[in-house]
Amino acid sequence: MAVEFSAEAKRELEEILKHYPNKQAALLPALHLAKREFKQITPEVMEYIGNLLDVPPIKVMDTVSFYTMFPREKEGKYVIQVCSTLSCSLMGAESVVEYIKKKLKIDVGETTPDGKFTLKKVECLGSCGTAPVMQINDDYYEQLTEEKIDQILDSLE
Repeated sequence: MAVEFSAEAKRELEEILKHYPNKQAALLPALHLAKREFKQITPEVMEYIGNLLDVPPIKVMDTVSFYTMFPREKEGKYVIQVCSTLSCSLMGAESVVEYIKKKLKIDVGETTPDGKFTLKKVECLGSCGTAPVMQINDDYYEQLTEEKIDQILDSLE
């Protein structure tokens, strides 16, 4: 089955395109729209977006692979991204990852069997002064401890 935006998403893309000097410049907003519409950016979605914007598929792939917010595989309802850069690592990010892995019984890159949580390690969430840090969907959680992690995850269940 071919990938195609819904009528509503097509209207939204047309509105997005009005704000850019050319279609190619709208790649990031179009990918955000595709993520909302399809939940993941598969090779078929990349080709579809490339065709809509007159962008070579390899450029779409380069963009998707660079940004962590464009999942190429199905993710859970809550995507937990733990910062693994130097500041967070020095402040215990690896312990945070290990604790979450143990608590959720999954490894990095995996999703819980119920489809609720996906765990990822990412580069720089931009909150070095409050390390260790994780982002769950659009929300940041800083100065993490095991107790904070328990409270956060329990509030999402």
